[in-house]
Amino acid sequence: MLRTLLALALAIQPVMAADLPDLGEVSRQYFSDQEEQAMGRAIMRDVYADPRYLDDPEIETYLNQLGYKLVSVSTRNQREFNFFVVNDPSINAFAMPGGNIGVHTGLLLAAQGESELASVVAHEIAHVTQDHIARMVASQSQSYWPTMAALALALLAARSNPNVAIAAIASTQEYSIQTQLYYRRDYEREADRLGYEMLTRGGYDPRGMSGFFSRLQRANRFYDSSAPAYLRTHPLTSDRIADMQARSEDAPYQQVEDSLDFQLVRARLRAQEDSPADAVRAARNVLKEKRYSNETAARYGLATALVRARQFKEAETEVQKLLSGKPVHPMIQQLAARGALDAGHHGLALQRYQAGSEAHPGYRPLQYGHIGALLSAGRSNDALTQVDKQLALYPLDRRLWRLAAQTHAQLGHRLLSHRAQAEADALSGNLIAAIEQISLGIKAGDGSFHEISAAESRRREWQDVEKSQRKS
Repeated sequence: MLRTLLALALAIQPVMAADLPDLGEVSRQYFSDQEEQAMGRAIMRDVYADPRYLDDPEIETYLNQLGYKLVSVSTRNQREFNFFVVNDPSINAFAMPGGNIGVHTGLLLAAQGESELASVVAHEIAHVTQDHIARMVASQSQSYWPTMAALALALLAARSNPNVAIAAIASTQEYSIQTQLYYRRDYEREADRLGYEMLTRGGYDPRGMSGFFSRLQRANRFYDSSAPAYLRTHPLTSDRIADMQARSEDAPYQQVEDSLDFQLVRARLRAQEDSPADAVRAARNVLKEKRYSNETAARYGLATALVRARQFKEAETEVQKLLSGKPVHPMIQQLAARGALDAGHHGLALQRYQAGSEAHPGYRPLQYGHIGALLSAGRSNDALTQVDKQLALYPLDRRLWRLAAQTHAQLGHRLLSHRAQAEADALSGNLIAAIEQISLGIKAGDGSFHEISAAESRRREWQDVEKSQRKS
C-alpha cells in the first residue's frame, strides 16, 4: 500500500510565484486542517504496515533531528512534522498530508554531503509549510475533495513508481488533475526558494541545493524512461537550476563539515546492504584502503556488519576501539549494547544500556534498547519503571507504547497490555485495531475500576473519531 498511497504526495509536490501567496482561509475552504490530518493518519497507517518502511529508530531519529533543525529556522514553523525512511534504493523524497515527509535510503546514500541531504529535506518542508496541498484543493471546485480522498490511496506509489501513480490517477477519470499534479512547477520553485533560506539559517552550505540538483540534471542525460525518481516526481527546469546557482554565487563561502551523525547513519545503511558476509567484506575493504572521510564512522560500519553476521568476537574488538573515544556517540553506545545482547552477554548489555541512557537521556533509541534488554532478562518491574518514565516524557511515542504492552503482558496485566497496544495502534493511524485491542482489554476484566473506566472513555473517544472519518 506504500506503493499505492504515494501518488498524491508527489502529485502534490510539483508551485511557485515570485511572491509568497496569501494563504488565509481560502486555501482551507475545501480542505481543512482536520481533513488533512485525518488523511495524514490514514496514509501513515499504511506506511507503517508496508514492508518497505524502514523501522530503524536510530536512522529515523537522525532524520527527525535534521528535519526539525530546518523547521526551527523556517518562517512558518507552527506545524508538527514526522520524518520517516523508506527502504528504497532510488533517489527520492516526498511530502504528504499531515506534515509527513519520507526520505528514501537511496537519497541518504547518494547525497555527497549533509548539506545536500538537508537541501532536499528543506525543499519538502517548504511544500508543507506553504500548504501546497490545500492550495491545490482550493483552486478546484468543491467536488475536488472526493477526488483527493481517492488519490490519497495512490499517494505512496507516486514517489516510488511514477508509472504506477499515473495509472492510479487515471483510474479516477480526472485527467485534468493529472496535469495539475505533474506540471505545477511554480510550487517547485517556491519550495526551492524557501528551502534555500532554511539551509542558510540552519547553518548548512547553501550550495548543497544547487550542487545536488545540478548533479541530478547531468545524470539525467544518461537516462531515458528510467530517469531518477526524484526528477520524475519533481519537475526540474533550467530556470530552477539557474536560480539556485545564482543564489549560491551570491552567498558568502562557508565550509560546513558533515556531522558524525550523518556519517554514522550512512555507514549503518551500507552495513545493512547485500548479504552479511558481503557487508563485512565491503566494510573491511573501506578501512583497509582508507576510503573514508571519517574513520570512526567506517569502524562503526564494520562493527555493525560484524554484529549482523554474528561474528561477535570480531565485533567486540571493533566496539572496544569505538568506546575508547570520548565522548561516546549514542549510536556507538547503542551498537555496543546491542552487540553484547545478541552475543548472549545480558549483564554487559544492561551495563552498557544503563551507561548510555545516563549519558544520553534524551536519545530514545537507547531507551528502547534498555527496556527491551530488561524484558529479555526477565526484569519486568524494572522495565515497567523505565517505560513509565519515558512515556511521561514522550506520551505520543508509538514504540514506547508497544514496549509498554510487552511489559504489562510479561507482568500478566491483560487490560493494561491491550490498552498500551491500542495506544500504539492509534498513534500508527489504525483506529480500528486500537478499538479492537482496547475492547479485548476491557473484556479481560482484570483492571481496577479506574483503569476500566479510563479504557472505556478512551474507546468511546476513538469510536467517535473513527465514525467521523467514515462520514467524511
